[in-house]
Amino acid sequence: MAAANQIFAWVGTDKSGRKTKGEITSSNLNVAKAELRKQGINATSVKKKSAGFSLASLSAKITPQDIALFTRQLATMMKAGVPLVQSFEIVADGMDNPMMKELILKIRDEVSSGNSFAHAIKTQPDYFDDLFCNLVEAGEQSGSLETMLDRLATYKEKTEALKAKIKSAMNYPIAVLVVAGVVSGILLIKVVPQFEEIFAGFGAELPEFTQMVVNMSRFMQDWWFAGVAAMAAAYFAYKEAHKRSKKIQDGQEKLALKMPILGDILDKSCVARFARTLSTTFAAGVPLVDALESVSGAAGNVIYKEAILKIKDDVSSGIQLNYSMKQTNVFPNMVIQMVAIGEESGALDGMLDKAATYYEEMVDNAVDGLTSLMEPIIMSFLGVVIGGLIIAMYLPIFSMGDAIGGSGH
Repeated sequence: MAAANQIFAWVGTDKSGRKTKGEITSSNLNVAKAELRKQGINATSVKKKSAGFSLASLSAKITPQDIALFTRQLATMMKAGVPLVQSFEIVADGMDNPMMKELILKIRDEVSSGNSFAHAIKTQPDYFDDLFCNLVEAGEQSGSLETMLDRLATYKEKTEALKAKIKSAMNYPIAVLVVAGVVSGILLIKVVPQFEEIFAGFGAELPEFTQMVVNMSRFMQDWWFAGVAAMAAAYFAYKEAHKRSKKIQDGQEKLALKMPILGDILDKSCVARFARTLSTTFAAGVPLVDALESVSGAAGNVIYKEAILKIKDDVSSGIQLNYSMKQTNVFPNMVIQMVAIGEESGALDGMLDKAATYYEEMVDNAVDGLTSLMEPIIMSFLGVVIGGLIIAMYLPIFSMGDAIGGSGH
């Protein structure tokens, strides 16, 4: 296996003796130094370039959308008859993300040195899951890599679009709640104390609602820093526990499916993902039992993962897929019926593809419906919170106006 290329930063002098510096990509430090000598550069310092922390490095992170785009472009190049290694170079040139470009060139170097494409991507498990690697391997072995890449690209595009849709539906209310919290905090810490000084000059008793807001303001002024620190600590503790504990991850996934409205959307998206993944793997010629193994890893929820592994065991012992799916009590009747028809007619991949498309559309419609329903609810919530604080501040002024008006008569 060829060593993965690294970037080295160098400082030295050129043939004319002028000071110069730059970067070179090479497999190791010694090879980098030798290459610089060949170019006539007398290097005084050659160091491996660290990734470093910057906003650019954060934005340059490789996303699943980058992998989907890479797969689609590679499939297009190969369908056009461009050789695999050359395809990598062309696709890498067109990538805006420098980390993605570097990843593609690493894969190209692996393939150039005589390894298979499947072997090359298996060395990058952070970006290519078992399902992706298995399908590429199946494509290489059957001599239909471009067709397999086309199927994989469609699969990645559809699953990522579905994920993005659900994420945007969840992000919207969270963002609004955060904004509401920040605005309320600023009002309580900075604005309410100004009013409190004015109220102190009235000498009259404050209305109950105003007094409650003033008490909240005093509490926030004294404890806001501790509150923010506690929330930040709780968030990072939860993230760490979630990362380390499989039990917490599973518990969260089970709870997510039981949530009102959102649980139903997540449920449908798991069914869509199951149907889409199984359709892609089965159409690729992967045996059903092996395909179910891959599908369980891409299920997206522990309840579905456990159900799919149970189905895999049943199918390997000779039970029909549709009957086993029915026994799990997880899959909708419509999907089970479509699988039964697919098994009888010998067109299982086609029926699963139709089921996937149907459930993806259902998720799309449900998310659109949820977003349009939430907009007025969130606006009302913001109005009540912010408006309530403002009314609380003006109540004593209204009361004082009434008192003055009453004494005038």
